[in-house]
Amino acid sequence: MSLVNRDLVTVDDLSYGEMEAVFSLADEMSDSMAEQLNTCHGKVMACLFFEPSTRTRLSFEAAMHRLGGSVISVSDARASSVAKGESLADTARIVGSYADIIVIRHPWEGAARVVADYADVPVINAGDGGHQHPTQTLCDLYTLKKERKNIHGLKIALWGDLKYGRTIHSLIFALAKFGADMLFCPSPGLEVPDNIIRKLVAEYGGQVERVTTPERTTSGVPFPLDAVYMTPSSPHQLAMMPDVNIAVRLGKGVDALYVTRPQKERFVTTEEEQGLEGKYPVVDKQLLKGKRFERALVMHPLPRVDELAYDVDADPRSMYFKQAARGVPIRMALIALLLGARESPATVEEDVSAPTPEYPVYQRDYGARCPNPACVSTKESEAKYLKSEFRIVSREPLTLRCVYCEHGFQPEYIASSDWHEGRLDAKRYHRADSYWAKKIRPENLIVFGSVGDAEANGFKPGRHEGKKKARK
Repeated sequence: MSLVNRDLVTVDDLSYGEMEAVFSLADEMSDSMAEQLNTCHGKVMACLFFEPSTRTRLSFEAAMHRLGGSVISVSDARASSVAKGESLADTARIVGSYADIIVIRHPWEGAARVVADYADVPVINAGDGGHQHPTQTLCDLYTLKKERKNIHGLKIALWGDLKYGRTIHSLIFALAKFGADMLFCPSPGLEVPDNIIRKLVAEYGGQVERVTTPERTTSGVPFPLDAVYMTPSSPHQLAMMPDVNIAVRLGKGVDALYVTRPQKERFVTTEEEQGLEGKYPVVDKQLLKGKRFERALVMHPLPRVDELAYDVDADPRSMYFKQAARGVPIRMALIALLLGARESPATVEEDVSAPTPEYPVYQRDYGARCPNPACVSTKESEAKYLKSEFRIVSREPLTLRCVYCEHGFQPEYIASSDWHEGRLDAKRYHRADSYWAKKIRPENLIVFGSVGDAEANGFKPGRHEGKKKARK
């Protein structure tokens, strides 16, 4: 296997075996740091950090320096040409001509994908808005392997902001890839987005069961359990009885508690007004006394605010400072592999039990636009050259997923470009839940977000839509 000249934008860009290869090389490098100084001698890494960062940025820079390479960086968008209106595409082209590898953090979801598309060097996503943070996930998985030896079959409780936590979104898919069960324990109002759940079930198998009755720990502390993900390897009898399955899993406790802070910088106005951060569950010594957490590793991507008490720091189960420290060998290994400076010291058999589906691509100059306001494709500076692009991930109901931010949505109306005998008077639109949505071939599909959008592009209502309008 080879990672040379590859990009790491999401965890989907690395297979199970490739992740294991990164861990293997990280082990080797951490045991011989002083011997790595010539690994990337003469190579230049560009760090483009348009959002605040301490651990991620410094660990990347430390990793490159320990490999013998050098670093150029931008740490404030206001001090770059982005402040003058330069597009990400132009930034990527220019920086790619200065450096051998680019690491980018950006507040727009999908920004790393754009940079990867336009730069001629490997690109690593260091966090793009609330989308993903794949190298943090590598640190998290590496910590689980170091402490528990094997991730398969572990039960991981994901705690806190599961809506905007990009580390959570990456970790969910990676844990499924490694065969772990997950307990979703969100702060009220910050549950895992539906598009994450749909992708998890569709592409990784297993099932997600909602919990309707709030669970409580043995100590009486509220346990905010919202749902449980059970891997495809769950016993068939239990999978047929979700309530029993959940009780069995909870009764045995969890192997790790992954805590996240409220991502207040991504809250929309209504969430700020609701004071969601004020309802945030706190992890402290009292909570960890409960039977369900007595053997749980306590993990956190950091920084923390008030969601993780300082009295947990001295507990031998706390792993968050180890997670941060392990970011250096993990990123050293990743950089060396992407630049072709090292080969993996081990060959790991791939897990092909859940191959990624091949989804049809939808792209047109008009019609559908990503409804996610945080998506890079909706930004004015990028709209000059970016075309909205989606994958058709389901036909029942018709569901599109943005290729940049991976936000999934269901359009309201559809039409076909394959008009009868090419007559313009046959340009008709229909509801997306109608018979026609299943009949139109993907290459002929046109989607619209509203009646006004359809009619502005010269389409007339179909027979049923026309009757509805007439009745109104």
